[in-house]
Amino acid sequence: MGTPSHGTLAVLRRVPTAARVCAVIALLNACVWSLLTPPFQGKDEVDHFAYVAQLAETGTLPSTKPGPYSPQETLLLRGLHYYEMRFSPAASAIGSDAEQRILTADANAGRSTRGSGYAGVASPEPPLYYALQVVPYFLGGGNMLAKLQLMRLLSALFAALTALLVFFFLRELLPGVPWAASVSALCIALQPLLGSISGSVNPEAMLYAVSAAVFLCLARAFRRGFTRRLSVVLGILIAAGFLTKLNFVGVALGVYVGLVVLTVREARVNRRKALGSLATAGGIGAAPVLLYALVNMLSHHSTFGIASGIPGALSPRLLFKEISYTWQMYLPRLPGMPRYFLGIAPYREVWFDRSVGLYGWMETTFPGWVDNVALAIAVAVAVLCGRELVARRGSLGARLPELGVYAAIVFGVLALIGFSSYHTDVVVHELALGESRYLLPMLPLLGAVLVLAMRGAGRRWAPVVGAAMVILFIGHDIFSQLQVIARYYG
Repeated sequence: MGTPSHGTLAVLRRVPTAARVCAVIALLNACVWSLLTPPFQGKDEVDHFAYVAQLAETGTLPSTKPGPYSPQETLLLRGLHYYEMRFSPAASAIGSDAEQRILTADANAGRSTRGSGYAGVASPEPPLYYALQVVPYFLGGGNMLAKLQLMRLLSALFAALTALLVFFFLRELLPGVPWAASVSALCIALQPLLGSISGSVNPEAMLYAVSAAVFLCLARAFRRGFTRRLSVVLGILIAAGFLTKLNFVGVALGVYVGLVVLTVREARVNRRKALGSLATAGGIGAAPVLLYALVNMLSHHSTFGIASGIPGALSPRLLFKEISYTWQMYLPRLPGMPRYFLGIAPYREVWFDRSVGLYGWMETTFPGWVDNVALAIAVAVAVLCGRELVARRGSLGARLPELGVYAAIVFGVLALIGFSSYHTDVVVHELALGESRYLLPMLPLLGAVLVLAMRGAGRRWAPVVGAAMVILFIGHDIFSQLQVIARYYG
């Protein structure tokens, strides 16, 4: 019997070289982003760090009652000119020797690392990602900047895992042209927004990996059957998603639809086995939610925390307005709908343009002409993808249930973003247009679109289109990084 190390090496050897290359490139790309982005300038990073510090220093979850960060974190933020740079593109990162000496002294000042317990917008989030980040937090010793960088590297590992899982998902979903799946996974590894988020302390880095794993399990279940083993893995992934970030609720809506569809399919062969698999996956996945509700009830808090207000938000009185608002976030307004977005078309200016490039505190963007060029490229990719789907329309019928499940996941994610934005924007009166990073749990589907576009170019031109895609993604990533360098260090 081999040692555990030999067993691990054997598993790694079974991973295709192309998959390992994609994972390493995603890891290196996220590491580069972690070095380019100044400390705490990742979106909401200061709050995510405070959450980890609260867990590590006190062993308790953050409080939702506002209060200051720890004295050490507050001192560092001052030395980094954090508040002067945030939302201020004209303000650069520190650069003089004097500022660096002050920052070094602040990093080693030895102030208390215990704050009020408040972690800003991160406070209501579930704890799994933050609990994992406690390890690099302690490995960083007494220097808070070292802690932060090590925590960023853990996020970068999730980027590598995401690229690896997308690779296997594409091989499972579209096995006809293996090289196209490799090229598409490489493009995903170079996706700059994935690199930017995974180069900072942010639970979304883990959410992307968990979501990619869910897509892979669903694809395997539709191809190889909804086995008991696969149902256990799916249940664990659903539970991990719920424990990673509240946004997973949108993904979970579609996943539970998938569980039902898979159960109906499997029941034609073995009804008892199918129902057992459904109960296993659904029960394991729902366990964290039920435990969370029980803890809240025993603590005399709202049963589902901040989610307890969802039934009221879905009341008939508000439902039409929420649907209208959500519709207009992604599609042109229909007659009879209230007008929520004056002077902008969110489906273009928010979701597409911001996907092309929006970094830091949502103030580092490309010029408008870049968005126009990107739109032309996106249209060309969509046309090639559509051409392939039309050519293969005869074989789509048998896969409609699977495609319907993926569509349900997309619907769940978009609906969650829209309804949440309505509450913040219209009810609370805080500007809350959606952010393109919320769409990245659907990265595996973007990979599928790229594969279909390559195949849609025909056997002769597919390699050319694939090479062009890789070049475009490399260029997009490099120029995105240059934008960040110019923003903070120019």
